[in-house]
Amino acid sequence: MRSNRSTNKLQKRNASWTFPSMRQCLCYGGEASVKKKLPLPEPLGEVQQRLDAGDIEEAEASLRGNGALNYEEARALLGRYEYQKGNVEAALHVFGGIDITSLSPKIKLTLARIGDCRRGHSQNDPAPPMSMRAVSLVFEAMFLKAKSLQSLGKFEEAAQSCKVILDIVESSFPDGLPENFGTDSKLQETLIGAVELLPDLWKRSDRPNEAILAYRRALLYCWNLGVETAARIQKEFGIYLLYSGAEASPPSLRSQMDTSFVPKNSIEEAILLFMVLLRKMTSRVIEWDTSIVDHLSFALTMCGQAEALAQVIEALPPGIIERKEMYYSLSLCYQLDGDSLSALNLLKKLLHHSEDPNHLPGLLIASKICSELATFAEEGISYARRALEIKEDACRDTVGLSNCLLGVSLSEYAKSAISESERFIRQSEAIQALEHASNLTNLRDPKVVYHLSLQLAEQRKLDAALYYAKQFLKLEGGTNHKGWLLLARILSGQKRFIDAETIIDVAVDQTGRWDQGALLRTKAKLQVAQGHLKKAVETYTQFLGILQAKSKTFGSKKELYKSLRNDDKQLELETWLDLVSTYITLSKWDDAQACLFKAKEIGPSSASTWHAIGSFHEAKGLFKEALDAFTMALDIDPTHVPSLISSALVHRRLNSKDSSVARSYLMNALKLDMMNHVAWYNLGLLYKSEDALFEAADCFEAAASLEETAPVEPFR
Repeated sequence: MRSNRSTNKLQKRNASWTFPSMRQCLCYGGEASVKKKLPLPEPLGEVQQRLDAGDIEEAEASLRGNGALNYEEARALLGRYEYQKGNVEAALHVFGGIDITSLSPKIKLTLARIGDCRRGHSQNDPAPPMSMRAVSLVFEAMFLKAKSLQSLGKFEEAAQSCKVILDIVESSFPDGLPENFGTDSKLQETLIGAVELLPDLWKRSDRPNEAILAYRRALLYCWNLGVETAARIQKEFGIYLLYSGAEASPPSLRSQMDTSFVPKNSIEEAILLFMVLLRKMTSRVIEWDTSIVDHLSFALTMCGQAEALAQVIEALPPGIIERKEMYYSLSLCYQLDGDSLSALNLLKKLLHHSEDPNHLPGLLIASKICSELATFAEEGISYARRALEIKEDACRDTVGLSNCLLGVSLSEYAKSAISESERFIRQSEAIQALEHASNLTNLRDPKVVYHLSLQLAEQRKLDAALYYAKQFLKLEGGTNHKGWLLLARILSGQKRFIDAETIIDVAVDQTGRWDQGALLRTKAKLQVAQGHLKKAVETYTQFLGILQAKSKTFGSKKELYKSLRNDDKQLELETWLDLVSTYITLSKWDDAQACLFKAKEIGPSSASTWHAIGSFHEAKGLFKEALDAFTMALDIDPTHVPSLISSALVHRRLNSKDSSVARSYLMNALKLDMMNHVAWYNLGLLYKSEDALFEAADCFEAAASLEETAPVEPFR
């Protein structure tokens, strides 16, 4: 118990308080009053003493005995006092005496009457059953009860207490709070506190659906929240939708127009919220918050909406993001969207001597893009070497990545070498760079190990390539289907077709259904190599069935899965063309023609499609029609090696005396693909027909050597 000296000091400090002044204090309840402890006035000194002694019922009786407060008001006041002192259990005991169920009809009627008065109804209407002071106190009691339960970890009970407040207000004002509601009291503060608290309580209760509904309720109903409060709730809701993993049914917007956008899932709803916040920031309605742009960037990236993200970055006001950072971010967006040339052009601006020529991430991304574009491979080498020259903040992993990109670019650049010696030098440099990268990263970086295995395989060093392919699978835990494909292709190059097919079967079991397409296609090619053509047809058919199911599953998400859809279309086209080749071998012309029809629907301007058409005509002895089709393929893609070889063979059939045209086609094919044993073999036949036996022998030797290590499909 407090000493009499403390009590006297308290009474002296509050000697000027009266019951009217206390009522004024009560009218300004809510969260502000929670933060600032209000002492009891002098006439209530004995109430304070009873409270300190723990006699809550006696204190309540003393309050009511003065005639200023009714039962609920007294309980609300006493509960607030206990809450302010930190006695949450005592506060809960006091708040428990307020029967909100019986009070709800009176509160609703009171709010409705007040709403009618503010809409201009007659002042002769019956007086409301409760005063606004009493309503405010009861709502504050329910709010503080929720806060007390929250502090005790009883989140679900707290949410129910908080929800009662909002239910009552919503039923009293179905169309939202009047604009001037709460201007003469702190009732509005209590409502705003309850609106913000309820979603958090549901989240802590592990009730994601209720939390999402509470957030939507906060934003869709007119609570007179204010700009900053609404923005804060929108941000919290967007973050919860984006990172919680919770999914709920799309919102039902009562006021939406027929053409309004309605988000179909949580990520779309989060994007919509962040876009609204971004517009408010750019319009200077709310203060700038960089994290909102970060969250929006992540959400759009997750949806594959890199183009939309680029538009957001481009629309940012001047001064928000530095120019060099804008170049870099936009280049990433365009690269993700598949526009590598635009991305590279932006990186060139970034890496110009007038901007930031030593921007290490920019150099690495530029080198990566160039390594994937044959005509820019030499630039990729330059960017990688510039990255290696930057010693500041260059850790072993970064140096290893730079060497890896250098090796990949050198490997790609080697394909354009004019002489065999130049090609050999570049390939050797590529291997050295990749081996140096693997040593720096201690074989821990999957990208480095994969590219080292791939480069060794392309140089037909299959034993070493096999070792690194296995290492790559270990690093990835067998989850990356690229590793399984490379391993199977290497085994096929060693003519271990049964082992390769077993590897594919294991990979199919460990891979998600949607990632099985390339694996099944490789399995079918392995079956063809073993002469199991009918089994190959079944495998191809199985894969096409998966593609069809995938298309139905993701058909409504065309924008979200644009890049994925393009990859699947290309894979489907190649599968139909593989079936054409298989049916031609089986002399099933009708089936081959039906597959050709499907292929032309998917890729009418594909060089591979026209090559398959030419092969179909060639197999039926229609050599002129075949040559026309091969010519069309080369018009589309002059570097299409199969069409170059086929054109040479058909030219020899149509004009056996003049071999110059055929030789030209074959030489061009070998410039593009020195490892193509079919081109070497046919060049050998051509030399033999011309009695150039030494040249023919060299060609046959090269063809035999390359055929021994040829995979069923390209390693890359």
